[in-house]
Amino acid sequence: MSRIGKLPIKIPTGVSVDIKDNLISVKGPKGELSQKVDSAISMELKDGELNFERPSDQKSHKAMHGLYRSLVNNMVVGVTEGYQKKLELVGVGFKAVASGNVLELNLGYSHNIYFAVPPEISVNAETAKGKNPIVTLDGIDKQLIGHVAAQIKKLRKVEPYKGKGIRFVGEQIRRKAGKTAAK
Repeated sequence: MSRIGKLPIKIPTGVSVDIKDNLISVKGPKGELSQKVDSAISMELKDGELNFERPSDQKSHKAMHGLYRSLVNNMVVGVTEGYQKKLELVGVGFKAVASGNVLELNLGYSHNIYFAVPPEISVNAETAKGKNPIVTLDGIDKQLIGHVAAQIKKLRKVEPYKGKGIRFVGEQIRRKAGKTAAK
């Protein structure tokens, strides 16, 4: 049995779960999310706990068992607590300004980059004197926040010699030694 798939999901108070056919909807104080579940995986809501069952021990059933349990658990956490990712812009002259759902980035190129953030995510940019600018992404969909954060990171990858670029706050970058002197 899948170690992750067999764990029940505890449904907190204030969260309602609706299962129709293969579509599960989770509604909470922060919003509503829905996920289509494969027809082979069965779901049962009993005593404030959601359990997932698989029909056999086929490799595909085992994989889907843990996958859908994790996706639904992420939905429950998202509608109750929400998710947040923080990105740090490391480099001289790097700037970030958020206006509405448009993020304006100055990343050392000859032009500014305007990045449109989906409306489900709120974006905030903080710039403190003497510190690197920080971009904060908030929302209820873990998968969407991770995707948007990856797209922003891709705009200026961290280079290994000086460490300039966009990284997550607290992320460790593997640095390389530069050239050594000839004599």
